[in-house]
Parts: sequence; structure tokens; C-alpha cells
Amino acid sequence: MLIGAHVSTAGGWALAPGRARAIGADAMQIFTGSPRVWKGADPDKVDYEGMLAAQKREGIGAKFIHATYLINLASDNPALVEKSRNALIADMEICGRGGFGGVVVHVGSHQGRGYGAVRQQLTTEISGIIAKTPDEGVFLIENSAGQNGKIASDLEEIRDLLDGVGSKRLGWCVDTCHAHAAGYAFGKNQRSKIRDQNDKPGLFDEKARPKMLVDEIERLKLWGSLRCVHVNDSRDPFGSGRDRHANLGEGQILEADFREFFAHPKVAKLSLILEVPGMDGKGPDAENIKRLAKLAGSK
Repeated sequence: MLIGAHVSTAGGWALAPGRARAIGADAMQIFTGSPRVWKGADPDKVDYEGMLAAQKREGIGAKFIHATYLINLASDNPALVEKSRNALIADMEICGRGGFGGVVVHVGSHQGRGYGAVRQQLTTEISGIIAKTPDEGVFLIENSAGQNGKIASDLEEIRDLLDGVGSKRLGWCVDTCHAHAAGYAFGKNQRSKIRDQNDKPGLFDEKARPKMLVDEIERLKLWGSLRCVHVNDSRDPFGSGRDRHANLGEGQILEADFREFFAHPKVAKLSLILEVPGMDGKGPDAENIKRLAKLAGSK
């Protein structure tokens, strides 16, 4: 198991591995540009050699790219889809040439039309992006929290897209905050937590059991395509549909359930990437790395 964090590339990509190592991480994730604008790095201008040398020097065992937040491959606006496609082709090019483990993507929203209405469009777009990029580039669908028609809140949609595209270069990334928000429980303690939080009668059915994340991954045969885990606590209750990250131990996900999830033998083989606010609000830090290492039983 590798424990990592999202880090900045400010001042040059070769500095990112050192930033990860400075907080005790042995894996990392970066943006290729600002996550809130379309323009990312030019694949032909990236300092691949400097970054790879720094990665080796700092002992960073794995690295990932996170795509811009503006992506919507399910949009009914052709211009938006084209911008999304071009941004992802550039990131996938960098991924393949730079030895990254994959590009993590929020694929977008069906904008109220339903998953069935956009399934074929998504399948076509993802297939085209993979076909136009290096064989080493890996496209990773990230699960979402269930807000505003976002695709992949339901893990069955991820299974469907994997089957529809049919490429070994398509996988997925599970975000713990998003899974919690979308109604997937990490451990046996979640049901009692739901009862404690259910101050709105009818919001949760006391007789219903929440879906267990590991059981659903097993049922849908998703272990083989799961490449990494975004580890974030949640500021909001189970099933809220809200995507608001919290530092580990300061949110609504029970530590015992985190430990149960991390102890699963399939999870133990993955990279865990923090995307938490940090103790000073500046992003993942040494304290959260320490907390994650303790929860994961690695240190």
C-alpha cells in the first residue's frame, strides 16, 4: 500500500515529488494546470525527465493526474464536449509519456436527462479519447457524490461504462467522501451512525441496510479495474449527496469503518491519495498522512 497526497506543481513539475516526500507521502497526484480553467500543460513542454528523476530520488512509488473540474463528456453542448475531449487527450498524452498511473476524471453530469440518455455518448467519447492517446495512458472514472445528475454516483454506471468501452486502459478511482455521500457504507458501524443522524423522519428507512462498498465492488466485479483510492473524510452525513471533504478524523466517516475498508486485501494493494483541506487549509499535510498511515495500519 502506498500512501500519498495531491500536491502542487508550482515552480516546476520536478518539485512535486519533493513536496510529497516532505509530508511523508510515497505517492502523489497533480493537476496539469488550474482545475478551474481549460488550459492545461502542453504535453510537448512538460519536463518529463526532471519529474521522473525527482520521483526516483524522493522514492515516490506512484503518481496520478487529476483532470480539470470543468469536464462534461455527457453534455448536450457540443462545444463543451469538444473542450472536455481536448483537455483529456492532452492529460492522457502526459499520462502516457510521463509514467503516470492514470488520469482521474469526473466524467460529467447528465443534466437531469438520466444516465440512459447519455450512456452511448459517454461510451463513444471515452473510447475516442483512449484511441487517440498513447497505449500507456489510462483513463480512470471517479465515482461521484450524487449531486446534480453527476455520472458514476451509482457504481453500476461505472460497471456499464467499463463494459461499453471494453478497454484495459479504462479503470476507475473510488473517492471515500463521494461514496459516503452517495450511500455506500465502509463498515459494519455505519448503520448505527445512520440511526444517530436520522433527525428527519422518513429520510432513511430504519429497516433498510445501506449498500456496503466492498460488497458492491465484489458484486459488480470492479476490483480488477480499481486503480487508486481518494481518501477524504466527509463534512456531511451519510447519503447526503454533498461533496465536501474533511480532514481525517474530523468528519462523518467512522474511523473504525475506514480501518475496516483499508484492511481489505484488495485495498491494501492500491495507492491511497489524500485530497483533504489540511490542518491549515492549504491541502494535504503531514498530520493527515500520519492519520491515514495509522488508519491503514502501515505505520
